Amino acid sequence: MIHDSPIAEPAERDRLQSRTQSPLHLPDDLRRNLDRWWLALVLVAWIAMSAWFVWDRWYGVRWLSLGDTDDNMRLMQVRAWLAGQDWYDLRQYRMNPPAGFDIHWSRVVDLPIAGLILFFRNFTSMSMAERLACGIAPLLPLGVALVALAATVRRLVGPLSWPVAILFLLMSATQTMLMFMPLRIDHHGWQLACLAVTVAGLCDPRQARGGTLVGLASIVSLAIGLEMLPYIAMAGAIITLRWVWDRREEHRLDTYAVSIGIGGAVAFAAFASTANWALRCDAFTPVWLAVVGAAGLALYLLAFLSPRSMIVRLALAVAAGATIVVGFAAFFPQCLGRPEQVSPELARTWLNNVREAKPLYAHPFRLAFPIATLPVIGLIGAIVGAWRARRTDMAVGWVAVALFTAFAALMLLWQTRAGPAAQLLAIPGATALLFIVLPWLLGHRLMPVRVLGTVGAVVILSGAFAGLAVKWFHIDPPSAAVRRVNAATGECMRTSRLLTLNRYPAATVFTFVDLGPRLITITHHNAIAGPYHRNGDAILDVQHAFSRSPEEARAIMKRHGATLLLLCPNMAESTIYRSRNPGGFYDRMAHGAKYDWLTPLPLPARSPYRLYRIS
Repeated sequence: MIHDSPIAEPAERDRLQSRTQSPLHLPDDLRRNLDRWWLALVLVAWIAMSAWFVWDRWYGVRWLSLGDTDDNMRLMQVRAWLAGQDWYDLRQYRMNPPAGFDIHWSRVVDLPIAGLILFFRNFTSMSMAERLACGIAPLLPLGVALVALAATVRRLVGPLSWPVAILFLLMSATQTMLMFMPLRIDHHGWQLACLAVTVAGLCDPRQARGGTLVGLASIVSLAIGLEMLPYIAMAGAIITLRWVWDRREEHRLDTYAVSIGIGGAVAFAAFASTANWALRCDAFTPVWLAVVGAAGLALYLLAFLSPRSMIVRLALAVAAGATIVVGFAAFFPQCLGRPEQVSPELARTWLNNVREAKPLYAHPFRLAFPIATLPVIGLIGAIVGAWRARRTDMAVGWVAVALFTAFAALMLLWQTRAGPAAQLLAIPGATALLFIVLPWLLGHRLMPVRVLGTVGAVVILSGAFAGLAVKWFHIDPPSAAVRRVNAATGECMRTSRLLTLNRYPAATVFTFVDLGPRLITITHHNAIAGPYHRNGDAILDVQHAFSRSPEEARAIMKRHGATLLLLCPNMAESTIYRSRNPGGFYDRMAHGAKYDWLTPLPLPARSPYRLYRIS
């Protein structure tokens, strides 16, 4: 760990800042205004970006084109709450009725969506209010992330670096920006915003504010979901090691400890559903409440004691960490494995095959290359930034960014879902590299070097060249079969197509797992299963029905009370049943098999579906 107290020599600090903060020769008044009004200007940029994104994607907003299963289920959760379902009851009763199933989420993300719906309902219909809310809600965490990102690069790179950071985010962090796009109403955008606030707090020179920001951002993220748990643990370790190295960091440590301790208790009381009061491992349950409570108490005691010897401080920190780990293993041994705690069969047939859960190298090059490029550049930039700042009070901030970026890049080798976080964390390092080379480029005597070199540096250091190369040179294009499946899946999810199913009275429909959440969102029908691990038994039932004999399929449908069977040929999930289980029920149906217990029902011309009444 690098010393974080302001011990850098003034001459060294001024030299470093002059090299990284002043690549552009701007008028003094413009410079001062960009620095003085940076927060207002960032908010103006956010409003402009938000207006553009809503306008650009208005067609999808108008048709409520929620493409992801989680976005559909999030809207169903908000609808149920607004319709009178209890705040602490997150059971989805229209999935696998009549009992339904509990989902592991919380209502943290429901709040802004519901607030927007209630606001717009005063001026338009409930249906349009939902559409407007789904279009605008994902842009709210984008504003938080932009402010936090700008604050981080202003502290580490320079006061005028924030416009470059925002430009890089828009140009190359495509995976990150997808989480903030209209209609992406699930929780990922808010968790990325919490991660951005965490990094900004770690770089904050004001101890109390920095410790509080990191603690509160960590708790909000945990209350939303456990996806960012490794980053949260790393943030706590960095703050603790700062105190180990410099005893004067005790105020940052104690404010962080109080924030996670008290904040955890408040978050659990306010947002934990009744289903999450059990000792489960997949959400902010008493398991993780106990962990953050113990960590908060232990760290507060460390800050209170603050022995003078660094060796003693290190020993106390290690002892506290070891006690928490041993206690976790002793009291919650069920959480030492997969937090989802699914059966081996479900893990083998479903969870291990989720696309975003696969490592980056398992994806086609056209997808993997643009995702990985920016994190690699950002990691190099963070390492360079940490080396250049090694004798200044910015060193710890750069070390934190480098550790986070390296961890996220390594996570890509485990699961591709780390891509949005990896790209977001890479922005400060990429921005620093540009500010290192810009003075040389802009000061070059040759005009082509000044112009073309600057443009080239922006395109290369932002990582934008990766996406452009894949697009312009048609690198590793998708096969005809992949294009056909993607097109069919899109047709199966279209709002206008699904609405045609409402010509039949409301019923329980047996259909594909991935189609279930979209079906209950758009139509008045119920479904059996959605891709959620607490719905594991129903997922297996759907898989067994489509994979095994017609007789077994009929028995499973009867057990679930399904009266309609909905198929959508060539949808991605259907291809799995055909390839894995030739001769199974779905494979036979795809080849035109007929059964006396299935009566075909008419649908409009060009419908992508095949609908049957189950007798």
